[in-house]
Amino acid sequence: MVDKDLLEQTALRLIAALPAGKTMAPADIAQEIAGKAADQWGPLMQPLRRIVVRLAKEGRLVIYRKGAPADPDDFKGVYRLGPVRID
Repeated sequence: MVDKDLLEQTALRLIAALPAGKTMAPADIAQEIAGKAADQWGPLMQPLRRIVVRLAKEGRLVIYRKGAPADPDDFKGVYRLGPVRID
């Protein structure tokens, strides 16, 4: 069973700790929780995606696709995560 609160808290903590201008792969979040073996962190990827989409819609993080902010309702493929920038 996936602890959704743990996924959310870990994602927000790791993203908040990123240096300015940096992003991270969602797999890094899953590996922080479950370990480096793919069979351990792989099952977390779909629940994590649902969580980061919700957090992006809430304005708590940004989903990036090919280096640009992506629409949380309409993105496919490889993506990265970053903090909300306050410019």
